[in-house]
Amino acid sequence: MARVAIVTGGGSGIGEALCRALAERGDTVVVSDIDGAAAQRVATDIGATATAAKVDVRDADAVQALVDDTVAAHGRLDLMVNNAGIGVGGDTLELTLAHWDRIIDINLRGVIHGIHAAYPVMARQRSGHIVNIGSVAGLIPPPYLAPYVATKHAVVGLSLALRGEAKEYGVGVTVVCPSWTDTPILDSTGPADLPKPASAEGGMRGAAEKMGKLYTPAALAQDIIRGVERNKAMVVTPRQARVLWRAMRLTPTGFAAAAGVTARRERRKRQAAG
Repeated sequence: MARVAIVTGGGSGIGEALCRALAERGDTVVVSDIDGAAAQRVATDIGATATAAKVDVRDADAVQALVDDTVAAHGRLDLMVNNAGIGVGGDTLELTLAHWDRIIDINLRGVIHGIHAAYPVMARQRSGHIVNIGSVAGLIPPPYLAPYVATKHAVVGLSLALRGEAKEYGVGVTVVCPSWTDTPILDSTGPADLPKPASAEGGMRGAAEKMGKLYTPAALAQDIIRGVERNKAMVVTPRQARVLWRAMRLTPTGFAAAAGVTARRERRKRQAAG
């Protein structure tokens, strides 16, 4: 059956791929993004089953209006995908409180705002599904990504806790924890209006590529759709992510120590090369 879906951060990367995949299966999609032009481009490419909305997920009232407008237009909301997010990393000594505030406001509060707006609608319907996009960094602790790791761990915990409650109302909750995916976030050095940590120069792409082949947003979108259809609590993908997660569960302190050794070694190499 065709669903009515909202995807935040739908103007690029994982969100864009998911919007296109949902539309291909016949769903009605609201492409939401802080970049209104990007959202409109995706919606226009998709066609009549998609509409665009410019929304900053840090603004709870704007997210509430997005949900209210969608329900008013379509009579229901079947799928809320809290995908919008940013990457902030580097040596923690170089980060300001503004860096921490920004990533918490988007990666965590943005998810909370989506849940707060959509969950009551779905509970009244006695149906619906909330998808929160986490990361393998929400399951393992890669050094020099402390703010990103903190928010993604929080999203995983929030999702699993909410899932236990939401079942009573017929609402599903899935958290998605992909490994390195080939999206623009890998090239980001953080918010443009904040100081750039020297240790974050070049973004995360180099480190990601050392971990192996990057996953494609299109493949991840299909994994997410299958996860929703099967009402899975977690989608940890691809296999590389599951291997890392299992290693972490086997020996958490040992894994963290090994990750620290590797990260410091790579950092010294970059410093020497620079």
